Amino acid sequence: MSRQIKLIWDFRGPAAAKTAEHHEIHLKEYIAMEKLPLTITGFEILNDMHAIAYIVVTDETMISVRDALKPHRGELYE
Repeated sequence: MSRQIKLIWDFRGPAAAKTAEHHEIHLKEYIAMEKLPLTITGFEILNDMHAIAYIVVTDETMISVRDALKPHRGELYE
């Protein structure tokens, strides 16, 4: 089984939570538009000034998704 990689976008400031929540909508739209076999997206509020949106990809899809969407960072997903 291939590794799963969590691609992450960081949002900071007083509107970070709403921005991350909205960004997840666009991630889901991208999955549908590109007909990708991906199902895990989300957003997390880390504190009142920092939130993240993320998509979990496989090794096979990571390069194309990374190049198209330009995440801020990535980490292994467990």
